[in-house]
Amino acid sequence: MKKGIWFLLCLLLIQTAVFAQNRQRPNIIFIFADDLGYGEIGCYGQQKIETPQIDKMAAAGLRFTRFYSGSTVCAPARTSLLTGMHTGHTLIRGNLPFGPEGQIPLPENAKTFANYLQENGYATAAFGKWGLGFNQNSGDPNKHGFDRFYGYNCQSLAHDYFPPYIWDNHTKIELPNNGKDSVYSAALIHQQALNYIKNAGAQPFFMYLPYTLPHGDVIGPHDEWYQHYAQKFNETPLSGNKLKTRPHNAVPEPLPHAQFAAMISRLDQYVGEVIKAIADKGLAENTLIIFTSDNGPHRENGGDPDFFHSSGIYRGIKRDLYEGGIRVPYVAYWPGRIKPAVNEEPAALWDMYPTILELAGVKNKVKTDGLSLVPAFFQKGKRKTHEYFYWEFHENDGRQAISWKNWKAIRLNVSTANPAPVELYDISTDPEEKNNLAEKYPAIVNKLSGWMMKAHVYNPEWPLLFTEKKASQ
Repeated sequence: MKKGIWFLLCLLLIQTAVFAQNRQRPNIIFIFADDLGYGEIGCYGQQKIETPQIDKMAAAGLRFTRFYSGSTVCAPARTSLLTGMHTGHTLIRGNLPFGPEGQIPLPENAKTFANYLQENGYATAAFGKWGLGFNQNSGDPNKHGFDRFYGYNCQSLAHDYFPPYIWDNHTKIELPNNGKDSVYSAALIHQQALNYIKNAGAQPFFMYLPYTLPHGDVIGPHDEWYQHYAQKFNETPLSGNKLKTRPHNAVPEPLPHAQFAAMISRLDQYVGEVIKAIADKGLAENTLIIFTSDNGPHRENGGDPDFFHSSGIYRGIKRDLYEGGIRVPYVAYWPGRIKPAVNEEPAALWDMYPTILELAGVKNKVKTDGLSLVPAFFQKGKRKTHEYFYWEFHENDGRQAISWKNWKAIRLNVSTANPAPVELYDISTDPEEKNNLAEKYPAIVNKLSGWMMKAHVYNPEWPLLFTEKKASQ
C-alpha cells in the first residue's frame, strides 16, 4: 500500500514538474498578413483606414520601423520565414504553379522551425494560407511541423474569399456558396484559430496565422466594416473582368475602396480577438504575439496603393525590391515581458527561425541566414548584426537588391542579356530612393555588387542570371 502511495506521489510530482516546465515555455503566435503594406496600419502612418487593435498592440509592445520581409511575393517570403533563409538560398524563390493544386512544394526533407518545435514538446497549428505544397505531397504542412492545418493549401485559390472548399489537414471541407448561404473563408479560418486557443491545454503551443487579408481579390461581405466605409471615399465600381477569380455568388464590387479598407479593419478586429482570447484563457503573461506581413501592398484585383498611400513614404509595391515592396510592419507583443519601444535597427523575416527556437528553448541545429532578435525583444545583451541583407526576385526580367548599413543597391533585368546598371541609394537621407548615387560612389557599388554575387547561390530549379537561364535551356 505504502509503495503504491509513494508511486502515485512520485508520478504526481513528475507530472507537476512537466506542467510547470511547459508553462514556463512561452506560447508563440505568429500573425502573417497577406500583401499588407508598410503604410496601411495606423501606427505606421495610415490616415484613411482604422486599425485600433494593432495600434494598441504596437503602443504596448515593440514596433520595428525597418523590418524586411523575405521576399516581395508570397511563396518565397513564407519559405524564408519557415526555413530561415534569404532568397539567395531559399528552396522556393518564386510563385510557380504546380499541379494538380498549388505551387512548387517544399521538399519533404526541408526542416522548418515548426518541425523542431514539434519534436521538442510544442503543439503546432496553422490557420490560413500555406502556399508551399498541396495535400499529401512533399510540401504538405503536416510534413513540415504542423499537427493541425486549416485553410488554403493553394495560394491561387486563396484569391477567392468564397471558395468551393478548404482543407482541414487531409480532409476537404466543401463549402456552400449559393447566395445567402455563402461562407466567407477569412471569418471561418479565424474562428477555427479562436477555437484552438479556447481548447489549448497545458502543452505550450506555436500557432501560425497566415491570414489571407488584405490579399486581392478585393471582395468580401457587406458587413458593419463595409458599411462603416461606404460613404467615405469617391468610388469607381470594380467590374468582374478586373477580378482574378470570382466567388460563385458574387456581383461586381460597387465600392472597392470601402471594401479594401474593410478588409484591413477586419484583419485588425481578428488580431484584437486573438489577443482577447489569449487573455480570457489566462495565457497573456506567457504568450508572445508577433504581427507582420509577407510583402508590400498589391495593385491587383481592386487594390489601390496610391489612393491609400499603402507604402507610406517608400517607393514601390509588391514585386518591387525598392523599400515599399519589402519593408513591412512588425510588432512584437508580450505583456509584462516586452516593454513598449520603437526599434529602428534593420531586421528580416529569416531572423524569425533562430528567434522562435531560442524563445522556445530549442537548440538550433540548422545553419540559417537568420540572427536571433531575442536581445532586441527584451533590450538585454548585444544583438548580433547582419553583414548585409539580400533579396532576389525571379519575375519581371529578374531583380536583385542588397542593403548594407544605410546603403541600398538594386539591379534590374538581371535575367536578360543586358542587365541594367546597379542603382545606389542612401536610405538614411533618401528613404524614398529618388536619388541614384551610383556614379558618385563607384567603390560602394563594386562592394555591394560583389556581395550580390556571393549571396546568390545557383539553384538549377531557380535560374536567375542570364547565364544561368541560358545554360538551363
